[in-house]
Amino acid sequence: MTDKKDSFWRRLLYKYRLSIMNEDTFTETWHTRLSRLSVFVLLTVLFFVTLGIYSLLIFYTPIRNVLPGYSESIRQRLVEETVRVDSLSSTLAVQTQYLSVIRDIMAGEVKSDTVQSLDSLQIVQREQLLQAKSEATEEFMAQYEAKEKDNLQLFDVQQVTPVVTFFRPAHGVIVESYLPENKQFGVVIQTPKDENATAVLPGTVLVVEYQINNTYMMVLQHRDYISVYRNLADPIKRPGDVVKEGESIALTSENCPLQFELWRRGETINPEEVIVF
Repeated sequence: MTDKKDSFWRRLLYKYRLSIMNEDTFTETWHTRLSRLSVFVLLTVLFFVTLGIYSLLIFYTPIRNVLPGYSESIRQRLVEETVRVDSLSSTLAVQTQYLSVIRDIMAGEVKSDTVQSLDSLQIVQREQLLQAKSEATEEFMAQYEAKEKDNLQLFDVQQVTPVVTFFRPAHGVIVESYLPENKQFGVVIQTPKDENATAVLPGTVLVVEYQINNTYMMVLQHRDYISVYRNLADPIKRPGDVVKEGESIALTSENCPLQFELWRRGETINPEEVIVF
């Protein structure tokens, strides 16, 4: 039994000569001595080195994407990057259109947004005329108050509600009226091309939101009212801007008619009852 073990190790450690010879001169150019054990060790080392190289290539190169378990994470990252790209694209589109409107205004291709329309000035003049008192009226009121001074003190004088003059949100024709029962909380106005949408009262721009139909919605906060403009093409004002009555806030769309809503203390108001279209 011992002889067999000795013969096995002897064969395993027996060295062979590996030579490289020149074919023309038959001279030996290089040689080495190898045993079966050294060949086994060399092949094992080469195997593990090759395995390590392939492991590095798989885990640190895109080849790892073909391995099971990586596809789900890659798909999730692709979805996240797609959503991020869409968000950046929408923001870039808004900024591009905003800069385009500013460039057109600077070039004089857009109507001035601070000039009040003629009909708005007529409304103001009519309001001043209605509120103005003639000299005869003032004299009569003074005599009556002096005569009935004692009697007037017996009654509580009610505060007169201030008159609010609304400006028209845009030039055009109303094609759909106020029908809250059909969830139509405002009026739909068909406007000419490149018409200015104007603020109906002094206030502040609250919201400028991009809609899915490639238009914009703007919400303005006034003292006691909130006005909503839908289907706008190019917004001129941005959130936080303070506007005056009759000041342009955006351009109307060519494809979609303007939808205008007026709210007061959480309730809708029929714009046709307070605005002269």
